[in-house]
Amino acid sequence: MDITDIVMTEFVEVGVDERLAKVRARFEEENPRGVIVTDDGDYEGVIGESELVKSRIQDDTKASVLMTSAPRVDNHEDVREVARLLVEGDVRIAPVFRGETLAGIITTDAILQAVIENLDALVVDQLYTEDVVSVSAKSSVGQAINRLREHGISRLPVVDADGRLDGVLTTHDIVDFVVRDHERQHKGDRSGDNDRMLDLPVENLMSSPVLTANPDESVRTAVERMFDNDVSGLVVAGDDGGIEGIVTKTDVMRALTFTEEETMDVQITNVELLDTISRQEIVDSITQVVDKYQEMNVMHAHVRFHEHKEKLRGTPLIQAQIRLRTSHGQLAGSGEGYGANHAFHVALDKLERNVLELKGINADKEYRGQLLRKLNEI
Repeated sequence: MDITDIVMTEFVEVGVDERLAKVRARFEEENPRGVIVTDDGDYEGVIGESELVKSRIQDDTKASVLMTSAPRVDNHEDVREVARLLVEGDVRIAPVFRGETLAGIITTDAILQAVIENLDALVVDQLYTEDVVSVSAKSSVGQAINRLREHGISRLPVVDADGRLDGVLTTHDIVDFVVRDHERQHKGDRSGDNDRMLDLPVENLMSSPVLTANPDESVRTAVERMFDNDVSGLVVAGDDGGIEGIVTKTDVMRALTFTEEETMDVQITNVELLDTISRQEIVDSITQVVDKYQEMNVMHAHVRFHEHKEKLRGTPLIQAQIRLRTSHGQLAGSGEGYGANHAFHVALDKLERNVLELKGINADKEYRGQLLRKLNEI
């Protein structure tokens, strides 16, 4: 299946010199999933909701400062390849070209809507992320924003003093508050400035009750719930009120790239951070670890790099996260180092230790067929 029939020809476009105040106004008026940034009509990049949070909400910031690079997609590209490009580019929107002409945009939502009938081949338990970053209800919004930035995520489950799920705070909640605060300031009410917002407790902005998913329900049901409630992810809740994980649209997009090929499928998010290590070296290194444990069937590996502000002799501190989806569940390793090469190998060592700790690894020979049969029909 290619994306020809799901390309969106109506999209929001702003110039590279457009001020953030106007960009934010476009978000409020048109509620887009993202914005295409152009320079004299030529494509330059995209802006998503998360970039508004990262900007520290400065009205005079130019769009060119906020925009991120997104892959150029051909209007006849296969939907699986587009899903991979969006996941690896860590974006939810990309420009679609017909030759050299900007023909429209493709979004995560458009892809998921197109394949939703096939998603009953999966259950939430096979996709969700187990390592959850949370925040307490009494923490400040400023602390929450720092945590969102530090981990490169878009949502934080909010827990009470007993660790039970109390709410959820997303980048959308923060953007929505800032937009409303911006309106109040223009009306002469200065009581809600940015400093006050950062000091507010998270419970003032969080959404509650929380939309959740059951580990045993189909991914199709979970995605339909996301669409029905206009959210990008759900908290996977346990029977005891605790948090088992998070399932997001990005997790589902990543599943669309799974294949039944002999070679392991590897995705890398933020590939632009690679320095003295190549994509192929990353794939080879993970393969070497996996090959040591023949009983374990690995369907997919995801490597994510995140850059911190700290530097050593000009080399940034990088966090690397490696996650494997196997016949025995999820395995992960993470680590930090100066430069992507160092960070990756720290994470790889941790991953191998976690694999060694796993007891009773058993290959499920029927897993691939049961999991992927319908997805391969896409």
